[in-house]
Amino acid sequence: MNEKVKAKHLEAGINAEQMAETFLTQHGLTLIEKNFRCPYGEIDLIMREGKTLVFVEVRLRSNTNFGGASMSITTAKQQKLTRTAERYLQTHGNTACRFDVILMHQLDINAVEWIKNAF
Repeated sequence: MNEKVKAKHLEAGINAEQMAETFLTQHGLTLIEKNFRCPYGEIDLIMREGKTLVFVEVRLRSNTNFGGASMSITTAKQQKLTRTAERYLQTHGNTACRFDVILMHQLDINAVEWIKNAF
């Protein structure tokens, strides 16, 4: 992959995560951590809504030739996110939690689709 294309892709992902954070904060959630990594994978955003910990996966797909953003969250990806969240809970305390997904087809806060309890 061309380095300029790769850099542009990574920059778009960072911008999408920032936009998702802004969107969720505007809807009353509080940021706990960004880009939590462990050997099992990465969680884009960890937020809190009331007493519930919310693990957020952010997906930006401008090209829908392969099914768009929602189709990119496969069963395997869900399992990776679940294992990563379990590791987070082991090290930070067990609490009520859920998995939300933020889908975008463009970098526009008005184009955000928020799916609570996605899986």
